[in-house]
Amino acid sequence: MGLFGNNEDKIAPTQQPSNVTNNTIGQGTTLKGDVETHGILRMDGKLIGNLHCHSKLFLGSEGQVEGDIFAQNAEIEGEIHGKIEVAENLVLRASAVIHGDIITKKLTIDPGAIFNGQCHMGESRPLLATSENSSEAEKVEDNETTEAQ
Repeated sequence: MGLFGNNEDKIAPTQQPSNVTNNTIGQGTTLKGDVETHGILRMDGKLIGNLHCHSKLFLGSEGQVEGDIFAQNAEIEGEIHGKIEVAENLVLRASAVIHGDIITKKLTIDPGAIFNGQCHMGESRPLLATSENSSEAEKVEDNETTEAQ
């Protein structure tokens, strides 16, 4: 057992492939800029920028993000100011504070969590489809206006 202990014995092989790296951004740390990781991320610090986590994100109760989050799975206890897009399962714990829109396949919200924004769930991506459709509608509307003049 090393200085920080060996947690590998506690994690079942089915939960975490051996090639996945665990990353931690500790409390008191502030990062500015975009972050991308393919490993599991535990974040207790602050990020000012966008986050792309191709695995699971744990945002601790002291964690903060000012930017958009894209993750495979996420469990949120902290505060987010920005859009959250989760491919599979998003869990908002009781201490979570979200100011922004959510796009996810599955959503769990514990009593006490605060969420201010719109939520789109399911297989499709309605927010993206809506923005594409609205731009198409604007093009058609512009063409009709031009032809009428």
